[in-house]
Amino acid sequence: MNLVRAVFYGPIELRAGWRLLIFFVFFIIASLVVVMLSSPLGGHLNTVESRRIVATLASLIPLLVAGACMAKLEGRRMADYGLPWRQALVKQFWQGVILGFPTNTALVAALHLAGVLSFTEGVPQSPLIWLYAIGYALFFVAAALLEEFSCRGYLLFTLTTGMGFWPAAVLSSMLFGALHRANPGETLFGCFSAAVFGFLFCVMLRRTGNLWMPTGFHAAYNWGEAFFFGTPDSGQLAPQRFLTAHFDGPQWLTGGSAGPEGSYLCVAIVALVTIGFAFWRREVKFPDAAALRPSPTALLAAPAG
Repeated sequence: MNLVRAVFYGPIELRAGWRLLIFFVFFIIASLVVVMLSSPLGGHLNTVESRRIVATLASLIPLLVAGACMAKLEGRRMADYGLPWRQALVKQFWQGVILGFPTNTALVAALHLAGVLSFTEGVPQSPLIWLYAIGYALFFVAAALLEEFSCRGYLLFTLTTGMGFWPAAVLSSMLFGALHRANPGETLFGCFSAAVFGFLFCVMLRRTGNLWMPTGFHAAYNWGEAFFFGTPDSGQLAPQRFLTAHFDGPQWLTGGSAGPEGSYLCVAIVALVTIGFAFWRREVKFPDAAALRPSPTALLAAPAG
């Protein structure tokens, strides 16, 4: 009995690895349900945008369902995993937006001044462009929330309970970078750059207490990169865009097929933003100390004795 307890339980609850496994099972089950419910839509998805929207929602919804199930089992709240719904899309989200778009603009401006990036008009140039601007903004908010909660939500919190925040932050950032390798056109250095972004988002979570500022930053950065400036976003070019970027220079500077994210300048700028943010926001707010100790009545709490 003591051996079984030692294998499955830590001092206060089920070990982190087992909880992550249960979370993954919930995610798979919820994903299968969503796929079955959404399968009739398949024949009507005739555009790249519609397929990406459905794919994003088909991943985001099961992810949130799995998180809610684990919160119930662990005697915690979604806020403990970085998603306090009462703070959704308010002050900290917009602070992230205000930081994210200028960061992307600074990178694009640096590439332009270096003489390796120029612009032509995007598609379409008509009143429809405003509808696309709004549509892409909504899409990138959903996509950012998906990526933030998948790599820095339940996963990061649970790894933190097992190994501490900073080792968990490094590990989740490496995973975030590795996941980008599946994108067409992504490069190895682009994956490394994505991992550097991931660490910035971990620092934001650490100092703000939730994922809304990273989500705002992430969404605004990607919106600027893909739609406004029309550059490849992790190797993917948006079909509709305000401008279209053209590159002419060495891959280490332009980013090559990955886009500006694969540029050495991107890593330098994001590193500076990370350092600046760490000096700006110094109070540690994540994880909440109370959340690290679940209720003794939680279903996954360690048995007495």
